[in-house]
Amino acid sequence: MKNIIYSFFIVTAAIIFGCNPTSKPVAENQVSQKANDTVRIANDEMEYEIIIIDGGFNYWLNSTAKPRGFYPQSHLEARNVPWVTEWNNRSRSPKNNQERDLFLMQIDYQNGTDYGYEVNYLLYNYLVYFQMKNNIRLGGFVPRP
Repeated sequence: MKNIIYSFFIVTAAIIFGCNPTSKPVAENQVSQKANDTVRIANDEMEYEIIIIDGGFNYWLNSTAKPRGFYPQSHLEARNVPWVTEWNNRSRSPKNNQERDLFLMQIDYQNGTDYGYEVNYLLYNYLVYFQMKNNIRLGGFVPRP
């Protein structure tokens, strides 16, 4: 049976762009930064996948995150394991409405499974981005790009 990581993080376009006709127009480059904000990495050979849909993440990944290869895979895995564990705890038992809205799905990430560098890189950077954007700490390590 295939092991697939599905991480869907959805921020609706209505929240991002708003529907208020009196709001200031958004510059074209800002729209493109958010309009194409689906990041998909699939490793068919290993049968793992990560899909991230979150307004602003793709832009943040390209502008702020450390480049691929900056951290070794072991570093990424050491951060991902406790952060995903806390994510899943909050997904199962949200403490308030904000957590209920933020932690929609659990992340199927098993310690000891080699998901490859790209999956670990994207998951790590999304979890850093998520914590910084929402001013939430998933425990353990302080997130930094």
